[in-house]
Amino acid sequence: MSKASPSDSSSKYDISTVDLDDDRYEVKQSMIRNKYVVRDSTDNVVLRGKQKMFKLKEEFPFVTGDDEDAFSVKAGGIMDIAGNYTITDSGTGEDVVVLDEDYSLFVENWTIRDPDTGEALATIKSKNKLLSALRHLFSAANLVPNKYEIFDANGGHVGDIEGKFSMRDAYTVTIDDASDVPKEAVIAAACILDALENK
Repeated sequence: MSKASPSDSSSKYDISTVDLDDDRYEVKQSMIRNKYVVRDSTDNVVLRGKQKMFKLKEEFPFVTGDDEDAFSVKAGGIMDIAGNYTITDSGTGEDVVVLDEDYSLFVENWTIRDPDTGEALATIKSKNKLLSALRHLFSAANLVPNKYEIFDANGGHVGDIEGKFSMRDAYTVTIDDASDVPKEAVIAAACILDALENK
């Protein structure tokens, strides 16, 4: 599948190692905490990732379904509790986007930003503020799946992240309309959201 043309406003945020151009992805956590498999709508594995343990800065490297390096997610500060995470393209070494958590009153909201200008490109917001707060206060609340909504920079609906009842964290990422957002970066961000929320 071909990449977006240079005239496409989101092409600068494409990840060179993968084509995340489907509109639906299934993300499932393995029995090992913070290890994930991402499948597209035809059930093909498109990404695998897991947290590197014992690092001063949190790091989540991802590989493609063919085990080629895809991208990595690194915390901006040492042992970040609330802060920013950078998605770096493994093929080019370039930073693609920055994920910035809005950590207010335990609500799980994330902003996806341009790594150079800080411009907001999209946001991911929890649909259930009470559940978000409970998830931060009580580990048992993590058994209840959370739901998020994805918005573009102007507040327009782009897609959803729907958690599922499961012994392992599992959820569906659906992109309804990504015409004004960097789709690959948004999907990559959505795929790692669970690991960052439950670290």
